[in-house]
Amino acid sequence: MSAQVKVLSGGLSTTVQDLGRTGRYAIGMPPSGAMDQFSFRVANLLVGNDEGAAALEATYIGPTLEFTDDRVIAVTGGDAAVTLNGEPVPMWTGTAVRSGDVLAFGMIASGARPYVAVSGGIAVPEYLGSRSTYTLIGLGGHEGRTLADGDVLPLGEGGGRAGGGVPADLQPQFSSEIEVRAVVGLCSYRLTEQALDSFLGTPWKITKDADRVGYRLRGGTLDFVDREQPFGAGSDPANVVDLGYPLGSVQVPGGDEPIVLLGDAVTGGGYVTIATVISVDRDLFGQAKTGDTIRFRSVDIDEALTARADSTARLDRIRAALA
Repeated sequence: MSAQVKVLSGGLSTTVQDLGRTGRYAIGMPPSGAMDQFSFRVANLLVGNDEGAAALEATYIGPTLEFTDDRVIAVTGGDAAVTLNGEPVPMWTGTAVRSGDVLAFGMIASGARPYVAVSGGIAVPEYLGSRSTYTLIGLGGHEGRTLADGDVLPLGEGGGRAGGGVPADLQPQFSSEIEVRAVVGLCSYRLTEQALDSFLGTPWKITKDADRVGYRLRGGTLDFVDREQPFGAGSDPANVVDLGYPLGSVQVPGGDEPIVLLGDAVTGGGYVTIATVISVDRDLFGQAKTGDTIRFRSVDIDEALTARADSTARLDRIRAALA
């Protein structure tokens, strides 16, 4: 029998993800992929996988998994009580499992999404160059959906080495009050100057409408500059002639409840995009939950690139620590 992991409980919303289905944006296919790419990469590093190997992303409540052979597993991301055969195991550490061992999760304590990597990776078929699940159209992952009780996932070949751990100072800390850096632009000209200041100065609450498609925020109302709508745009002042939506783009339909578009979102449409969350800070949305507070801080491209370089350097330090 080929190596497998049995899903005794699927948790609240658990999917197979990798680093994403890149290169298909022009045909309307979003990348999907891990919401918190830093935690995802580290999980794979801890078990000896390629950083892009398919792993599991859970939301709030993780799955219960039974293993059928010897493996190394690691759990990273949102802080949760993790047990192996009922005994606590640490996160951010490679842990050996044996045939018949059962991994289980308690409720999340901070953050929102734990990641489970298994040596050898989750060996579901690739679709359009990725194993990531895009549930809106039932593509990729395990049958294009979240995991359910009784599912069986195939595993690739891999041994791994248990015992490696991420130093505490390199582990991310997740807060309920989050500052997110964003590059203001594209359609920000549609807001009044006062409205743009308000967007950056408002503590926005994450509503219950927060998932892999996008996060809807609440906290204020933004005013638009008066104008006659151009041909091809809708009647709402938030409408423009259709344009592409960058990953992390911030829409303000109706001037209230901004929506931050994430990995499973549509790739274009007719709403104003007033800012774009920088790539490394999209991870923060992956670990943000309903009721958390978001504040946006305007940065330029140079600052965004510096932030990306800092994140890369942090990963390099973790690679060195595990080598």
